[in-house]
Amino acid sequence: MNTRIRRTAVTLAAVAVLPLALSACSDGGSDSGKSGSAPKTSMPASASASAGAAGGSASAMAEPFGPACSSVPKEGAGSFDGMAKDPVATAASNNPALSTLVSAVKKAGLVDTLNNARDITVFAPTDDAFKKLPKATLDKVLADKAQLTKILTYHVVGRRLAPKDLENGSFPTLEKSKLVTSGSGESYTVNDSSKVVCGGVRTANANVYIVDTVLMPSS
Repeated sequence: MNTRIRRTAVTLAAVAVLPLALSACSDGGSDSGKSGSAPKTSMPASASASAGAAGGSASAMAEPFGPACSSVPKEGAGSFDGMAKDPVATAASNNPALSTLVSAVKKAGLVDTLNNARDITVFAPTDDAFKKLPKATLDKVLADKAQLTKILTYHVVGRRLAPKDLENGSFPTLEKSKLVTSGSGESYTVNDSSKVVCGGVRTANANVYIVDTVLMPSS
């Protein structure tokens, strides 16, 4: 009789543990699935935590700043509130000042990559920034998918950056080389040449700094 009781107890214990084990496996599979959907932009837990600390501060990112912010629609999908609800590529498509960038992202096939990324920062050149490039150069870049992808991914940092992070920063980009930021208050420069004209813009998965010059990787 004692033997039967012991066997029953062991069986019940195994049944109780099984759902926990399955749940753990399911969680692991879910995480790996997410990483697989956007391998270039996924981050380890430690990096994600630091990103949240840097860019997730409501006080640091509460109010967009800069002269170009006045041109952002006050209402609708292209407004600051509207963009905050959408992933970054979708949010940019609703901003009339970023139409060239959006077209370039589509040509490079990066819409899903950017929309599926988690906790990134995008330095987004305005239409006027692209107009600074000689037309022949711009046409050549837009026609070369590999080069276009290289340039666009140079504008993306794999963590959320708050304005304070830009005061004296050097950040690896998805293109693999680094960009450098400097400034304070509401005045920031990227690579000593591109000025932030509307910063602190939030989307569902990214912090965005709209810049007045296209950034070019060194190599």
